[in-house]
Amino acid sequence: MMTIPVDRRTFLRASGVALALPLLESMHPALARAAAASPKRMVNICSTLGLYSGSWFPTAAGPGYEVTEYLSLIDGHRDRYTLFSGFAHEEQSGRQPHNSEITWLTAARRPGMDGFRNTISVDQVVSNHLGYVTRFPSVVLATVTPQSQSFTRSGAMVPAETSAAELFRKMFLQGTPEEVAREAQSLNDGGSILDRLKSQTTSLRRRVSAGDQQKLDAYFDAVRTAEEDLAEVKAWQQRPKPVVDATLPTDIPNPADLIGRVKAMFHMIPLILETDSSRVISMMIQDHGVVPQVSGVTSDQHSLSHHGQDDAKIAQLKKVEVEIVTALNDLLTQLRERSDTNGSLLDQTTVLFGSNLGNANAHTATDLPVLVAGGGFSHGQHIVHEGDNAPLCNLFVTMLQDMGVETDTFGQSTGALTWG
Repeated sequence: MMTIPVDRRTFLRASGVALALPLLESMHPALARAAAASPKRMVNICSTLGLYSGSWFPTAAGPGYEVTEYLSLIDGHRDRYTLFSGFAHEEQSGRQPHNSEITWLTAARRPGMDGFRNTISVDQVVSNHLGYVTRFPSVVLATVTPQSQSFTRSGAMVPAETSAAELFRKMFLQGTPEEVAREAQSLNDGGSILDRLKSQTTSLRRRVSAGDQQKLDAYFDAVRTAEEDLAEVKAWQQRPKPVVDATLPTDIPNPADLIGRVKAMFHMIPLILETDSSRVISMMIQDHGVVPQVSGVTSDQHSLSHHGQDDAKIAQLKKVEVEIVTALNDLLTQLRERSDTNGSLLDQTTVLFGSNLGNANAHTATDLPVLVAGGGFSHGQHIVHEGDNAPLCNLFVTMLQDMGVETDTFGQSTGALTWG
């Protein structure tokens, strides 16, 4: 009996249920690939002003560590996360003291110095590997500005979305027929521009040097990739977006509500994953430059991170960071409680949480706070690397391999990191 290809998002729209569907024989082959038996997902979250080490790191290694002030907030998930100590990227001192925040996911050396060019971030490696099996190959988020930690192969930053409402619209609101038509026309115009550029540079190749031809070859590769992406975007544009049991979030205009903005984005992450709108999400919790709306806090977070061992400043800093870690606990709870046909979202999602600064007071980018939750890894312990810091990129290699990327190297890695 002949079967008719079925768009799996048609099922989502018809049912009104925000869940990824199982693989069905009647699905279009490309969509069937997107509904693999056990889709892997990745979420990377960086709190760029660090975490006060005395309240984060346990003193003991292994599974029997005693919880610290911050870890007590997430200890209900202890069997689903692993802590890492003694890991970092080398040569992270840049032109500005906080330049290491742009290389947390890339490990490029000497950020911001003369001649610096960033390298591809770990999330974009996965995004390139997966391609358009989902509507959005990756989603990049931030809490106040479009700056992000996600970088392409050419070293260009991927701008972050800072509006939870706009993110919701992109993910789940179809738009009016007129808006859809305008978007389609915009995509067609983009294709026409690429055709013209390719035609112009073809004639130019006959008149340039060998060195310039190499540059044009690289340009052609970029155009070819853009064309392929454009075709994929056009295909997704013809498919209805998933329906979710959630209302359009209200944006928080006041940058002082740091925690509110963090929570708003954290609430979007499970929706994106369970609808299979994207499998790669990265988020940057930024310095907002204002006094955060946290009870008992009277200074901005950046100033508090430079506490100079002042007990009063440390106490205020910890109030802010307690709220951030509490929001992380809520996110882990949501991922643990929500599921698709393959089980808990948390078990299928590798969540990386940490900071590019091990000691924000001194701007040092060593001994970084790092936690990995979910993803089906063996969890429940504190992994400590003694001596000189080990490459954090070794953990990235393991994460890449878990996402199906066939590689033994990334950035400054010396191999994959294994633990049991």
